[in-house]
Amino acid sequence: MKNTALVAIAAGLLLSCENKESVNQAPESTSEITIMSLDPGHFHAGLIHKSMYPQVDSTVYVFAPEGAELKDYMNRLAGYNNREEDATAWNLQVSTGDDYLEKMISTKPGNVMMVAGKNDRKIDYISAAISNGINVYADKPLVINKSGFQKLVKTFEEAGKKDLLLYDIMTERFEISTILQKELSLVPDVFGELEKGTLENPAITKESVHHFFKYVSGNPLIRPDWFFDTDIEGTGIVDVTTHLVDLIQWEAFPGVTLDTSDVQMQTAKLWSTDLDLDQFKLVTGKAEFPDFLQKNVSNNKLSVNSNGEMNYTLKGVHSKVSVIWNYQAPEGAADTHYSMMRGTKANLIIQQGAAENYVATLYVELLDGQDEALTSLVKEKLQDRFPGLDLEKISTGKYKVIIPSTYHNGHEAHFAQVTEKYLEYFTQKNMPSWEVPNMIVKYFTTTEALVKAEKK
Repeated sequence: MKNTALVAIAAGLLLSCENKESVNQAPESTSEITIMSLDPGHFHAGLIHKSMYPQVDSTVYVFAPEGAELKDYMNRLAGYNNREEDATAWNLQVSTGDDYLEKMISTKPGNVMMVAGKNDRKIDYISAAISNGINVYADKPLVINKSGFQKLVKTFEEAGKKDLLLYDIMTERFEISTILQKELSLVPDVFGELEKGTLENPAITKESVHHFFKYVSGNPLIRPDWFFDTDIEGTGIVDVTTHLVDLIQWEAFPGVTLDTSDVQMQTAKLWSTDLDLDQFKLVTGKAEFPDFLQKNVSNNKLSVNSNGEMNYTLKGVHSKVSVIWNYQAPEGAADTHYSMMRGTKANLIIQQGAAENYVATLYVELLDGQDEALTSLVKEKLQDRFPGLDLEKISTGKYKVIIPSTYHNGHEAHFAQVTEKYLEYFTQKNMPSWEVPNMIVKYFTTTEALVKAEKK
């Protein structure tokens, strides 16, 4: 193992691996929360630091192996520190070396571990943190297979006994079109009751399309090569689907404590997206397919099992979830999201295609002539909470909900919003009782889908 050393990184400065200063003891923090970032291999680890928070100490303790992923993380935070508007003031204390996990546990300069990176080992990081009295704030997915799920259940039990907070980052609950879809579904005069649906015609459908090559914070996103190994990252059916399964639970059964027995998996499948070497070079910066990916290379193309679909019932409600990863969006396009909730009186549909300029847009299809009830809800009753909402009638019984652009703050801004929610739960001890059981049900669902897909 390499020797470890702590490196102080002042605001805006980058890591210099050749000039390290040993620090024997971390300064004591007076803030309620001090973050320790462990092995930040995914860009989401940096996005939570795009904003600062009054409860959180400005010093972040980073424990990671040396390499491009650590440098990318540090460059991202330096960019936030150096931007002209709303500059942050993060100060990084970085400990490098192969024993980064042991170093974090032995020194424990913070009380919250943030982890976003290799998904195959994430549950082991989480388990080690909880066992050593450290709260956890983790990027999804927490687990990518059934063995990981079993560890997660035990870890949640231990966290409960120790009064520690373990929470995953569900940014999509803060997307305005999804919030409004949920709000409208809770009004019987407009939506009626949620249908039960069938396998062929689900009551809830959620689909998303993502792209390997895209821009983040204005810069091309360079993904690590391991991102394309589904043994590490997880297949498409257990990764982004985490968000979609979470939204189904959150919208269809708000405030309800769910159980794994509420889930019946019906069908599930996986399929691949293929990348040629030029595409792989562009998105990773690597000149060749590495040895550990050769198992999935054929005819000079890398096959990535990044796409997945599942059909299941949740408390008898038929639900469909699918995720597709393409290499790159067409010119002017972006990641997209589609969602439908079918009620006895209305269908609530989110579309994000070319017709919507790739902005998530909520449509309402009325089935029972309740135009007046919808108009009253949107133009009057919701105005206190969502000023400026309006309706545009498209055709008989079909409306578009006009959402002011200020509500579309973007995916990156949602990381600050979900982080603020975590901080609230941490400081006020007010996390709803259903959150932990429903996280367990969520990961039961995704890993159960994987089992079904692999059998097929």
